[in-house]
Amino acid sequence: MATLTQLSSGKWRAQVRRQGLYKGATFTLKRDAEAWAKKIEVQTSHIIATGYQPVPDRYTVADLIDGYGASVKMTGKTKIATHAMLKRELGTIPLKRLNNVHLREFIETRRAAGAGGVTIACDLSFLGTILKWGKHSQQMDIPTTLTTDARRNLTALKVSVRSAERDREPTQDELDRLYDYWNNNKRQRVPMTTLCRFALATAMRQEEICSIQVEDVNAHKRTVVIRDRKDPQRKQGNHQTVPLRAEAWALVEPVLRERTSGKVFPYQASSVSTAFTRA
Repeated sequence: MATLTQLSSGKWRAQVRRQGLYKGATFTLKRDAEAWAKKIEVQTSHIIATGYQPVPDRYTVADLIDGYGASVKMTGKTKIATHAMLKRELGTIPLKRLNNVHLREFIETRRAAGAGGVTIACDLSFLGTILKWGKHSQQMDIPTTLTTDARRNLTALKVSVRSAERDREPTQDELDRLYDYWNNNKRQRVPMTTLCRFALATAMRQEEICSIQVEDVNAHKRTVVIRDRKDPQRKQGNHQTVPLRAEAWALVEPVLRERTSGKVFPYQASSVSTAFTRA
């Protein structure tokens, strides 16, 4: 039960104690103290019953998304773009009212915009991560199974959530045309031919190629350590030592003769991607 006490100043002190939970506040008017106490009693009852606090009335999905973004300090163009898209499409919905109908409409909107099943599934997965953060980090009573149910709806709608498999390699003619384009482009600063040949010889991602340090190359064994290699389950600390075949070693060896530290290929992965797409 709430306790209201008038202080010597004339103000009112409201206190709520229940099963070890306590909250108190001071108000000028008694009616404000009573209204606050009733609200806190409802919240306290909710916390005792569920273990989580109720979502505030005016708290929107956008507020949750922004809170998550500030907490984890997101990096990467894809995550930042998905963050903005979710906020744009779902942000105005009061979080406590978010339901399966909203996510069904979200799926239809994304499909109408041309997004495929894989992309939409990733969007829902990211939203699910944000909802779980709100529940377990912020202790709000949020239904985290919404996105799981929505992903099942994709299957019911016969929307494939599997990536399309690549069914061919580039032909030598296609590669030669790319190499000629880069080699004859005087404005081309990034040695795209070298990087492309190295990628083909190692099957490494462009981010991995552009992060290789000279110190991570073992000239005697002709191996290189790839740090934090991308993995569905674990990335941080996922270092792998991989061999460099003759074609790859022929591209690395001249660099090792020039310097003993720094990156083997000192270029931004985003610049490499842009140059390839443009070509």
